[in-house]
Amino acid sequence: MGNALPNSQQWRDAKRLRNLGFTIIRVAHYPQDPSFMDACDELGFFVIVATPGWQYWNKDAGWDEKVHQNTRAIIRRDRNHPSVLMWEPILNETRYPEDFALKALQITKDEYPYPYRPAAAADMHSAGVAANYDVVYGWPGDDFASDNLPVGDPAKVRQCIFTREFGELVDDWYAHNNLNRASRSWGERPMLMQAMSLHQSTEELFKTTGQFIGGCQWHPFDHQRGYHPDPYWGGDYDAFRQPKTAQSMFVAVLQPPTQQPVVSIAHEMTQFSEKDVTVFSNCDSVRLTMYGGEHSWTQAAEKGVALFKDAWDFFESRNWSYTKKNWQNVKMVAEGIVDGKVVCTTEKMPSRRSTKLRLYADEMGKPLVADGSDFIVVVCEVTDDLGHVRRLAKENIVFSVEGEGEIIGDANINANPRAVEWGSAPVLIRSTKKAGKIKVKAEVQFPGVHAPTPAELEIESITNDLPMCFMEQSQSTQQVQNLQGVRPSVVSDAEKAKMLQEVESQQADFGLQK
Repeated sequence: MGNALPNSQQWRDAKRLRNLGFTIIRVAHYPQDPSFMDACDELGFFVIVATPGWQYWNKDAGWDEKVHQNTRAIIRRDRNHPSVLMWEPILNETRYPEDFALKALQITKDEYPYPYRPAAAADMHSAGVAANYDVVYGWPGDDFASDNLPVGDPAKVRQCIFTREFGELVDDWYAHNNLNRASRSWGERPMLMQAMSLHQSTEELFKTTGQFIGGCQWHPFDHQRGYHPDPYWGGDYDAFRQPKTAQSMFVAVLQPPTQQPVVSIAHEMTQFSEKDVTVFSNCDSVRLTMYGGEHSWTQAAEKGVALFKDAWDFFESRNWSYTKKNWQNVKMVAEGIVDGKVVCTTEKMPSRRSTKLRLYADEMGKPLVADGSDFIVVVCEVTDDLGHVRRLAKENIVFSVEGEGEIIGDANINANPRAVEWGSAPVLIRSTKKAGKIKVKAEVQFPGVHAPTPAELEIESITNDLPMCFMEQSQSTQQVQNLQGVRPSVVSDAEKAKMLQEVESQQADFGLQK
């Protein structure tokens, strides 16, 4: 949806991040929609507001002033949001002159004077600049390195240190192969490896002195980026906001059990699953029981993770199903224990035949508004008779809608039919301008006697409280001709090649090009 994201989805995104346990968001590298800033105020986030700009410095006269103008504008727009903790008035990952950075700092003081001005942050490795800023961007360990320097050393950091982006472990910035980037469609092992890689990166943030104050993960949602041909698959949710394994990990690591005890089995009990069973929990310990008590182990939940070595054997489960004729007993039960008492429980069974489809609407507690632009994600899951998601299902799902709603994209962008990935297929349902009921139906593309049965879901949009400020009108032939006569300024091929060469040169300075 890009810039067409409605206010409700801006709020839902912020809510998803709050549910994970995150408390600070660095917004980059463009002004966020005001509704997202409003959501951060409402939900209790800290926010770092970044000046637009990324890996490029234009040496032409007056360009730096345009950046400063952006900084003034974004501070004036967002300075009354209580969620704002810091301004980032410098350019991200860019070699900028010292006088530019010092003037950028002065602008934050002018636009939001002391003693109420939120802190300003800059790259700690920018020579001659970092010492003047309130907070410097660095990495876990930079505080220790600074501690070991003698007093008065110009490299000694005197401010708090914050990591602006953690989690990225790419092999190189051309290939982008990476442990923390795993498409949800790749399945169980890649997503578990992603979660454990992010777990390690998160833990490094805590092994620091008091001078190191935190960090932000890059990036919580999968998305299609223009910077690289591959989508960014490093999110805790996929692009449709379906949770990945990392979501359960962060909940266990960042949420205290006093708020809500959680236990989650990161294992699907398939014929291809790992022998080791990983359980995420914020409890003191986890008890894992299999086959109705045939096996039982208890492990401490070290930093949110309990690992049970060699707990799963497909052939042992096959013996229960095939020889003992007792497939109902093939299940895991995980219990979270706090102070010796079981406070939460979950269970997992291997999915059997695909027999049913199941629909749910990901409303996040905010109903669909009938304004013609609001939408929600509706997800179709393939399940067995007992409702367990068939993760290895490969059906294509055909969606149809009746009533006051429509499918965004539909067949035009291959949104419908939708291939099942890791047990589910999502679709975006947009409201009309009239409040009312919306019936969503899902069925497999090639139905047959043994195909999963179709599913239906009825949702209802609510009346839009705000007056519509735009009404569709037909354009006259003259208006269309006038619009067709407007052309953007044309850049010659030679000028374009020169600009791209400069961008590539500056990105190569960060190791981001081939």
